Amino acid sequence: DVDVLNLLFSLDRCIPFRYRSSNEADDVKFGKVVEVLMINSTSGPGLLFPKGGWENDETVEEAAVREAIEEAGVRGDLMDFIGFYHFKSKTHQDEFSPEGLCKAAMFALFVKEELNSWPEQSTRTRNWLTIPKALQSCRHEWMKDALENGFCKWLAQNK
Repeated sequence: DVDVLNLLFSLDRCIPFRYRSSNEADDVKFGKVVEVLMINSTSGPGLLFPKGGWENDETVEEAAVREAIEEAGVRGDLMDFIGFYHFKSKTHQDEFSPEGLCKAAMFALFVKEELNSWPEQSTRTRNWLTIPKALQSCRHEWMKDALENGFCKWLAQNK
């Protein structure tokens, strides 16, 4: 028997986030609202978190930081690993994985800088969203799960 998990195409993703000041009465803590950064998909509707594979000479953490710069034009501090998430991808279907099984390592990235220019700015737009709006905008169910059950739980434990 072949270990299917070892055949999965692996990607790294981060959920970039920031705190926005607010004094609106409906905000939970009067003062700090958490926003996450999502980018448009180049292959259809809905929004995504920055992602990509990693090069042989870098760690998954380094790849997550690099992808945030390349796809979303943001730099910051990679905080923590928040979990592995499995999904299917048509672009990663091959003879070893006809279903295109993939595994994403998800990280929280605290954004400190938004770049004025970045490698994919001609095809990507940045969207800062509150968590409820981000949950509505996620292109895939597994991303909603990562945001709600991974990132939000991590955030609650690390406030």
